[in-house]
Amino acid sequence: MLTLICRHFIACSSHYFALTAIALLVMMPTFSFVPEGEHLEQVRQRDFITLHTRNTPFTYYEGRNGPTGFEYELMRRFADSLGVSLNIEAQHHPESILSTVRERGDLGAAALPLLPDTPGIHYTRPIINMQPLVVYRRGINGINAPSDLVELSLGTLSGAGTGKALRELQRDYPELSWRESQELEVAELLAQVENGSLDAAVIFDHQFRINRLFFPNVEHGFALGEPVSMAWAVPSGRGLGLLEAANRFIEDLQQTGMLDQLMERYFGHDDYLEYVGTRTFLAHLDARLPRYTDDFKQAAQTTGFDWKLLAALGYQESHWDPDAVSPTGVRGLMMLTHPTAEEMDIDDRRDPAQSIDGGSRYLRSLKDRLPDDITGDDRLYMALAAYNVGLGHLYDARDIAEMRDGNPNRWADVREALPLLQQREWHSKTRFGYARGGEPVIYVRNIRRYYEMIEYVERSRQQFFQLGQTPVNADPLVMFESIPSLD
Repeated sequence: MLTLICRHFIACSSHYFALTAIALLVMMPTFSFVPEGEHLEQVRQRDFITLHTRNTPFTYYEGRNGPTGFEYELMRRFADSLGVSLNIEAQHHPESILSTVRERGDLGAAALPLLPDTPGIHYTRPIINMQPLVVYRRGINGINAPSDLVELSLGTLSGAGTGKALRELQRDYPELSWRESQELEVAELLAQVENGSLDAAVIFDHQFRINRLFFPNVEHGFALGEPVSMAWAVPSGRGLGLLEAANRFIEDLQQTGMLDQLMERYFGHDDYLEYVGTRTFLAHLDARLPRYTDDFKQAAQTTGFDWKLLAALGYQESHWDPDAVSPTGVRGLMMLTHPTAEEMDIDDRRDPAQSIDGGSRYLRSLKDRLPDDITGDDRLYMALAAYNVGLGHLYDARDIAEMRDGNPNRWADVREALPLLQQREWHSKTRFGYARGGEPVIYVRNIRRYYEMIEYVERSRQQFFQLGQTPVNADPLVMFESIPSLD
């Protein structure tokens, strides 16, 4: 009898606990139990990772040496660490990246500000800090403090992280106002400051350093607010394996010093296109050029260029330093990329004679590949521009010149079109997309200046010799006073 009672009690108890468990399950929220490494395993199985980014100088673009950009470099290394290839989707606005990552993407990397409460997104550990900076149009005086912004026409980019500093400032200055756009990129914002559409803008310090040479009428103002942490974004709900792998990768970059090296490579050399003053140039002309004059003359015989033009190109590239290495890894006196050196059959890029020979023949090949309708100096200047920015971007600029009712065969019109490759409105219509289009314009201008100076010195020396005098006694600074400006 006792056994039957016990059995009945156990059966009732089991029934009670079962009902209770069912009730608890109904009351509890549902969770999808995702294996920790599911997303990471999917990436490895398909053998590629998709990066959602933007076509900008900080993130990703087609450069002289192929794909480049600070975050592209980081992501390429991360993909290598996973043993997979890198697939890039770069046609994004700042605010479309997170929604795409949340819905279907692997990873977003586009100077994203770390916003921990973003639904459906996990952020990696901070990669770098980005300092908001006020920049303003030259001629507007007294822009030294936040209070000076109240009366100005001010702009910034939507979703970039700079708006946070302005909103915090608005607490102290309620009358402060600004325009916030998701349709513009940094170069377009700076162009608006330059042309007077805006008085000032808030961007990040590194963005100004990348672009400052292209906008000489935009001044560095002051730091605004606290730095913003930049991070990568991965979708939540698909396991933490990819996030943890990214965090380990970032931590390793930081601890080994590799991240600092990449920062120096991309943002520590903002003077590449600075025009070197006469005194510095003359010092190099006297101390360095004589070592390589015969090599330039030999290359001129091979390629048909004026040796002084080739020397001017070499000075722009390296200041006649055979051991020079650029931030992007090109090297040697003529700064050849590794693929270009192979194409020109150059074994040692640091050998001055080989570098001059290879660079001169490469310039010749660029000039020969241009359409026959481009003639005279226009053809030469476009070849020089292609040496800097690549033929693909030069052809894109020619297309833009034609879109603007210009002549794609005239350097003057292409020169006006090249900087537009920095604006989304225009580079979105081209084959190769964003380029630092202002760079080849300054590049060609500088080479023309250096060529004029070398030409003037050589001509002056010949005149001195014809008069039976020595040019050493002449003051070279006085010689250059009559050289016309090429601005």
